[in-house]
Amino acid sequence: MADQEIENAVSRALEDSPPRNFRETVDLAINLRDIDLDDPSNRVDQDVVLPSGTGQETQIVVFAEGETALRAEDAAEEVLSSDDLADLGDNDNEAKDLADDTDFFLAEESLMQDIGRYLGTVLGPRGKMPDPIAPDDDVVEMVERLKNSVTIRSGDRRTFHTRVGAEDMDAEDIGDNIDVILRRLHADLEKGPLNIDTIYVKTTMGPAVEVA
Repeated sequence: MADQEIENAVSRALEDSPPRNFRETVDLAINLRDIDLDDPSNRVDQDVVLPSGTGQETQIVVFAEGETALRAEDAAEEVLSSDDLADLGDNDNEAKDLADDTDFFLAEESLMQDIGRYLGTVLGPRGKMPDPIAPDDDVVEMVERLKNSVTIRSGDRRTFHTRVGAEDMDAEDIGDNIDVILRRLHADLEKGPLNIDTIYVKTTMGPAVEVA
């Protein structure tokens, strides 16, 4: 369960957000301190499963063949074959569009080398290289897990953002998501909470509210 102060901050962010004609996301902005982000080993880069889900549709594409492809069809947004992969390698614009429109990629281990060859220059810089699917992995379970996941990534910047919910979710549920992310950061950062300067929560177009 989230800290009451986190939940209160989320409630204020939701209440202070003016009505819009679209469904807003709820985002978390995290500002780091006392950390050398020029050293890649200090950078934040990981996927976090949110206990209450993201509140938004997550686009997942699977590169697979045979039985794995058949099982993935009902769960993933799109399933692409090795032939599709080769076609993408010949169409840079289409590959970039796919990368920009997709949140997460999965790929059978046997296709990972070809993905690196055909799409490495597109997916790599975007931090979207696929998670490998081993022969004994349950691809449907992997897709469902990623549907409730977000990526927290700092790069070389002290301020970074991540989605933590949607405006029509309960403040308690969004607070639980934030709590999980903060716990992960505390465990991952060199000095734990001491490496976090300030944290703000806001809707897409609403004012930012500091999370104590």
